[in-house]
Amino acid sequence: MNDHTTQQADSIVSSDTACEVTDFSDEPVATADTTREIQQFYPDEFVGNIPPFPHLLRHPLKAAFWMIRMAFGIACLVLFLALIAAVPIVNFIALGYLLDVEGRVARTGKIRLAFPLLDIAPRLGMIVIGVVLWLIPLFLLAGAAADAHLIDPGGSSDRNLHLMNRLAAIAIAAHLCLALARGGTFGCFVRPLKNAIWLYQQIREGGYLDRAAAHVSEFFASLKLGKNFSLGLRGFLGALIWLIIPSTMFAAASSPEGGQGGAVAVTLLGGLILVIVLGWLPILQAHFAAENRFRAMFELKTIRRKFKRAPLLWMLSLIIVYLLSLPLYLFKVAALPRDAVWGITLIFVATIYPTKILLGWVYYRASSKTRNAWFGWRWLSRTIVLPLLAVYVFILFFTQFIGVHGNRVLMEHHLFLLPVPF
Repeated sequence: MNDHTTQQADSIVSSDTACEVTDFSDEPVATADTTREIQQFYPDEFVGNIPPFPHLLRHPLKAAFWMIRMAFGIACLVLFLALIAAVPIVNFIALGYLLDVEGRVARTGKIRLAFPLLDIAPRLGMIVIGVVLWLIPLFLLAGAAADAHLIDPGGSSDRNLHLMNRLAAIAIAAHLCLALARGGTFGCFVRPLKNAIWLYQQIREGGYLDRAAAHVSEFFASLKLGKNFSLGLRGFLGALIWLIIPSTMFAAASSPEGGQGGAVAVTLLGGLILVIVLGWLPILQAHFAAENRFRAMFELKTIRRKFKRAPLLWMLSLIIVYLLSLPLYLFKVAALPRDAVWGITLIFVATIYPTKILLGWVYYRASSKTRNAWFGWRWLSRTIVLPLLAVYVFILFFTQFIGVHGNRVLMEHHLFLLPVPF
């Protein structure tokens, strides 16, 4: 995006500054004019075909259904992020998605843009529910066949149940494939006969494989996996560059009772540097997410100007962010089985997601202001934040003695690096 386009977009966004605070309320969908403006200057920052919120008094049932659908979509979205965050390497996509959300809100100030996959998330959730429901009878039948084999190996019950299990597996697999091919809606999972008729019609018309390939390609393109992976990887590396030296120094003392005098001195110096870094890194990462430039992670001068314009907002946001992140270290006390990691990762994603939205919104508010705040507010915010960050770092030091990874826990800053418990 060139500078001229950015200035035009900023003028549009700034015109809504007075009413952007209301985006924390129940205004869920943009008007047509606002949507056209967002698509014109931010073509990628558009939430798809989400129906408008019905009038609460005129259509209470429709409004209730809309809220249930959105809540279900957000829950499915968080679950999807938690699942991919539990997979090594792939979890960079989850981090990139969180940074993308932060950048969208930081550029536009619109909270409704913080859920770019919300239009397809309910469909993903319905697909998962439909597949699971059809696999349950298959698992029960497989269990019965296994029991029959133990009780009467080679008997008629054993042979019949294993045959039924194989036939059911083939039929259910074919049905699930057809249900997914038709779109994965609730009706597709409960109407197998209609799925078969639909497939026959598609084959008669010809060109089905080409259309199916196009739809699958379009679906994966809407997920923007490559873009989010790149954004997550660059955001990870930028934050790691800021954190690696002070975190390594901070982990020099290896016992809570103390150690060599030099190690203690290095730990204290690392803790002091870490306090300063943690004071600026949330704003720097929000700046990187908004600009989508790796160099933006190191533009401290620009960040200092934004802090001066909204010091109280930054102070409150930092307090909330670190209060939410500190309890997550408790989930690193014990090593979890591989198949149980995603459950804890769900808590990490659900906790970190709103902090990214908050930081992006505060960044937008600071960017929309043209004058610095009164110097008294600036000094007050620094006076409050620095001691609180010192307490945070002091508590953080002892997490290495309860974490399963030892002093490596001090390197796992889940708020800025990967949103995972390892």
